[in-house]
Amino acid sequence: MILTPVDHSDLARLREDFDRALVEDCLAQKVFRRVTALVPDGDLLTLSTDPDHHRAAVELCRRFGFGILDMDPRDYFTWDGRAVAIRMEPSVLIHEVAHYQLAAPERRGVIDFGLGAGPESGRKAEGDAVQTLFLPERDVEEGLCSLLGILWEAELGQPAVLAFLEQNWLEGGVSLHNIGHFRKIVRWLRRMELIDDDGAPTMALRHEGDDTFFVRWYAEG
Repeated sequence: MILTPVDHSDLARLREDFDRALVEDCLAQKVFRRVTALVPDGDLLTLSTDPDHHRAAVELCRRFGFGILDMDPRDYFTWDGRAVAIRMEPSVLIHEVAHYQLAAPERRGVIDFGLGAGPESGRKAEGDAVQTLFLPERDVEEGLCSLLGILWEAELGQPAVLAFLEQNWLEGGVSLHNIGHFRKIVRWLRRMELIDDDGAPTMALRHEGDDTFFVRWYAEG
């Protein structure tokens, strides 16, 4: 949920400042420019519900081999280990693809990827019962998934900047902490080959288990 509302005039200033702060990190700057390339008219704070965007999101799920459930996740799970419930916003559906790519191999076939019941899932007790990843590691994975999903939206020609704002990537402005966090997320997505040298998302999947992955993440600082 967005913390601070941003209008068109604010976004123009934030975009310019953020881009300038990334001038020494070519890949991070490319990623940022991909995300913010398409700025739609109207209310920036409303995620797309365009039927064409939803169809493209479903097709992306199919490309990754997802089963498709034509149902509302509030009546089931978002991801049941094999299939995704698709009656949700395109941005949220694409985010599930990013979760699939970033989940440890042993969690890809687990309800809601072993992260506990997602906010859209209705059968929360069952989802929480199979949770194996907890804070703070869960937040690390969520950050990686957030930006990867946003990049998939950009790749599909959708207004990725809306999710970028909604998921509060600009909330910290150009503070050293916020810029550093963004750069680290980009760096790790590239290291895992989940984005290419131009910042475009790939079809790769994470291959490391949680123990190895998070030891390396924290060791980098």
